[in-house]
Amino acid sequence: MTHGTLYLIPVPLGHISPEASLPVPVLEQIRRLTHFVVENAKSARAFLKAVGTEQALQALQLDELNEHTRPDALDRLLAPLRAGHDLGLLSEAGCPAVADPGADLVALAQNESIRVVPLIGPSSLLLALMASGLNGQRFAFQGYLPAKEAERAKTLRELEAESRKRGQTQIFIETPYRNQQLFASILQTCQPGTRFAVATDLSLPGESVRTRTVGQWKKETPPEIERRPTVFLLLA
Repeated sequence: MTHGTLYLIPVPLGHISPEASLPVPVLEQIRRLTHFVVENAKSARAFLKAVGTEQALQALQLDELNEHTRPDALDRLLAPLRAGHDLGLLSEAGCPAVADPGADLVALAQNESIRVVPLIGPSSLLLALMASGLNGQRFAFQGYLPAKEAERAKTLRELEAESRKRGQTQIFIETPYRNQQLFASILQTCQPGTRFAVATDLSLPGESVRTRTVGQWKKETPPEIERRPTVFLLLA
């Protein structure tokens, strides 16, 4: 039997209508699917209800893939694809498989030569880079930095040195409740001339993208980023 297709479904970056950030062809594709792999079933059902599926929500098959999923449980998530069904992979927000456990499922699908189709939608990383004014031709996403202060400072110094050497924009994120700690660490650790962008609530009504040097940030009122989804970017 021919395998199904794995569709990678972007999700809005906050509490807004799917129509506000997803193109019509993407919405139409989502509505046709009956099998999904999601990070959280409850929030995924809310998203699918807002999109409006052709089948009743109760008739959809939703399997969870998150930080609690055991590696030996991944293989069974491909079962619908092997049975010929198309399968949608949803992140909690933004693009699946980028800083997201769905990457492991995509890797398995690629290993079995299953067709993988990325759908168009919001990426907080690219939106932040676009609006930052930093180098968009040479950049690296570093994921989450260490939570412990000393290790975080060491990593920041290394990223700043790499940025200076290569002219490379460094992009990273943090758990929202630690945003202020990371912001303070950057101001304490990085050189005054390093350009530092803070991009918050991208694509949402409260969106803010501000780029200053570290020295300039020290003279300004800190941005209100506590518990708000934020992307940080550095260019030395």
